[in-house]
Amino acid sequence: MSIIHIARDYPHPPQKVWRAVTDPELIPLWTSTGAGARPEGFAAIAGTRFRFIAKPKPGWNGVVVCEVLEVREPSLLRYSWQDEGGGEVTEVAYKLEPHGSGTRFTYDHIGFTGAGGFFMARILGTVRTKMLTKGLPAVLNDLDDRGTLRPESPLGPKPL
Repeated sequence: MSIIHIARDYPHPPQKVWRAVTDPELIPLWTSTGAGARPEGFAAIAGTRFRFIAKPKPGWNGVVVCEVLEVREPSLLRYSWQDEGGGEVTEVAYKLEPHGSGTRFTYDHIGFTGAGGFFMARILGTVRTKMLTKGLPAVLNDLDDRGTLRPESPLGPKPL
């Protein structure tokens, strides 16, 4: 079985990191360094079924269906992950813990099997590493102490 395991330390409190990774308005800002997925119907409540919608690519319509399996705010979010076209159901977990004066964020994506699963884990692992190394820190740095995106942030809505 193949897994994706990424741990990153951020100089921000767990509650701020939690907000960045669970607020549907903020999620697309840090996933934009990957496939740019936005959650549709997401709430950090166990049993919530939702979809991640990304830009389609050849052989993939860009939609992943998920269900929130477990929530312990602000330390754990677990959800299922399955391509809308079918295939194996895998599981994603976000674990947050205080670390020094900040937060250690651990991303685990498990359940990939066979050669196809190995290939998928490699592709997704590269994308997730970029999102958690570049995308999420940029969002965290542009949030104020209440977890609100600063008005001057270049990540916010663009004027028409």
